[in-house]
Amino acid sequence: MKLHEYLSKRTFEKYGIPIPKGEVAATPSEAMQIAKDLGGRVIVKSQVLVGGRGKAGGIRLANNPQEAKKIASDILDMEIKGLPVRKVLIDEAANIESEIYLGITNDRAARKPIMMASAEGGVEIEEVARKTPEKIIKIRIDPLLGLQGYQTRDLAAGINLPREQWRAFGKVAYGLWKAYAGSDATLAEINPLVITAENELLAVDGKMVLDDSALFRHPDLAEMRDLDLEADAEIEAREHGLSYIKLDGSIGCMVNGAGLAMTTMDIIKLFGGEPANFLDIGGGADAEKVAAALRIILSDTNVKAVLLNIFGGITRCDLVAQGVVDALEQVKTDVPMVVRLVGTNAEEGRQILANAKMETAETLVDAAKKAVAAAERNTLK
Repeated sequence: MKLHEYLSKRTFEKYGIPIPKGEVAATPSEAMQIAKDLGGRVIVKSQVLVGGRGKAGGIRLANNPQEAKKIASDILDMEIKGLPVRKVLIDEAANIESEIYLGITNDRAARKPIMMASAEGGVEIEEVARKTPEKIIKIRIDPLLGLQGYQTRDLAAGINLPREQWRAFGKVAYGLWKAYAGSDATLAEINPLVITAENELLAVDGKMVLDDSALFRHPDLAEMRDLDLEADAEIEAREHGLSYIKLDGSIGCMVNGAGLAMTTMDIIKLFGGEPANFLDIGGGADAEKVAAALRIILSDTNVKAVLLNIFGGITRCDLVAQGVVDALEQVKTDVPMVVRLVGTNAEEGRQILANAKMETAETLVDAAKKAVAAAERNTLK
């Protein structure tokens, strides 16, 4: 889950990182009032979860409150990379002398968090890594020990930060580490972290990405999810506790278990088909959850056939079968379906489906072949 800039910076502030004074506005009039409160000269920043906001005209300087109102009005009417701008952040304009990049993410190979710093702040770090990787200084953090003082000094020295800034930089780096760890983030970055004309460090922009699996520990942050980024089907899937990712193929997949779901997608491709989604209904799915999953799959107009691959361990096959039948009473469709049931109460489940005149298969290979053939026939209609 991505956090908007203003939420990221408020999280940083909670951990002692200095940020500009500012507030969020949803209307031009609110923007004007905030600009007045901040003294007039402000930065108006669109709050959308995409890169390139500045290049798209979504970040602009206003020299007075009236100008802030006009700029906010223009930005709030924009779409940036297909996403509507619903809010703008009005920040006090900083007197910037130089810019630094500072970020932390997961190093999966090392199985440790990695903190990165660069004197090339304000530039996309991916571009710096591609063109001049030697300008990125990296240190790996032992998750049991946390960020150490000597490591922040190594970073400061590596980016040639003036020595009088080392102590302040260390506090910012430590705050970023605490924000990252305390929020169960997979990414926390400040770009840029600026040195102002007053010789102070200030995080003028921020970005955080949180681990979805840990959001139950942060209900306050989970409520801030931006639904503009997600398809309606993905929102409904999350409400029902389903793991769903839309893809571009024509064969809808409903499977219980992430590993089995990946195997199902692979075997569909092996026999010439393309999966339309990843959908894991979980190990203990009941009829209601199965019905919701099927509705979500059938909402995709690209789906020409559906393959249900259920291994009945905790999940009873007869309950899954009944869920499918119930869903088809709610969502009328002529999309062909192939069902493979194996495990607990599989015979009972297959009988329920046979009574509903649905095609069944006993092996995954057979099921995949039938689903691919059904999708091809339905596409040619």
